[in-house]
Amino acid sequence: MVILLSRTYFPDGTNGILECEGKFICKTIELPWKNNETKVSCIPEGKYFIRKRYSKRFQWHLEIINVKNRSLILFHPANNALKELKGCIGPVTKLSGPGFGLMSRKAFSKLKNLVYPIIDKNESVELIIKS
Repeated sequence: MVILLSRTYFPDGTNGILECEGKFICKTIELPWKNNETKVSCIPEGKYFIRKRYSKRFQWHLEIINVKNRSLILFHPANNALKELKGCIGPVTKLSGPGFGLMSRKAFSKLKNLVYPIIDKNESVELIIKS
């Protein structure tokens, strides 16, 4: 499975659209681009792989692996990039401004329901990020 994240950059945040094989999944919010600096920047454009991950804080969620000079880059619910994200990607149902979205849990659930069955079959899920 290949998921495409198409980004639009703004000074205060990054907004995106997630698609799989041309079908819309959800919108996304991220931190602004600040040269891949830890905890203050979105991650660089490129190809990555996604895996399931569990933590007490987020329960079951998704991790983006092999991000250069970064670790624990996740997909998890968030509606305000600057307050709730440290380099991760927040799926949202609706965008409400640069780095702001609405109904993140609903969008995150939709993404998990799409991706988890593929991962459970030991098939790869690739994420391509571009602008």
